Amino acid sequence: MAPLSQIIRFAVATAMRQEEICKVRWSDLESRTRMLLIRDRKDPRNKNGNNQRIPLFAATGYDAWAIVEEQRAKRSNDDDRIFPFNHRSVGTAFRRGCTDLSIHDLHFHDLRHEGTSRLFEAGFTIEQVALVTGHKDWKMLKRYTHLKPEALHALLAARAA
Repeated sequence: MAPLSQIIRFAVATAMRQEEICKVRWSDLESRTRMLLIRDRKDPRNKNGNNQRIPLFAATGYDAWAIVEEQRAKRSNDDDRIFPFNHRSVGTAFRRGCTDLSIHDLHFHDLRHEGTSRLFEAGFTIEQVALVTGHKDWKMLKRYTHLKPEALHALLAARAA
């Protein structure tokens, strides 16, 4: 059974898609630098070879590296995937959980949206967020953000501190 709570937290921590999460491999993890290679990341213009390295950190309220370490402790098979589950099964479990909890109109992809928004709220620039999310231009990335002008006060205060 898929550890849905871990996968959900990892999705928010990394802003990764459900299918990407279920494809990443231990062999694509750089422990020394805490970087993860996502192979063939979705891109409407480039279907294959669109590999991207992302940092595993705790900028969104969840620590991606700690979640990977939790998975390492549970690793008990020969599968090289960090989350060795079918992405469709994860999606089904997510929808079932939402139904059980009477949560309406929440989709797994909304976790990517949440993670992306949290990266902006943490003070990262558009270019820095794109390094994590894989977006190629601001137009595509903009739909994931709901920044409020009031948030600029907090950003300025944080930088001054």
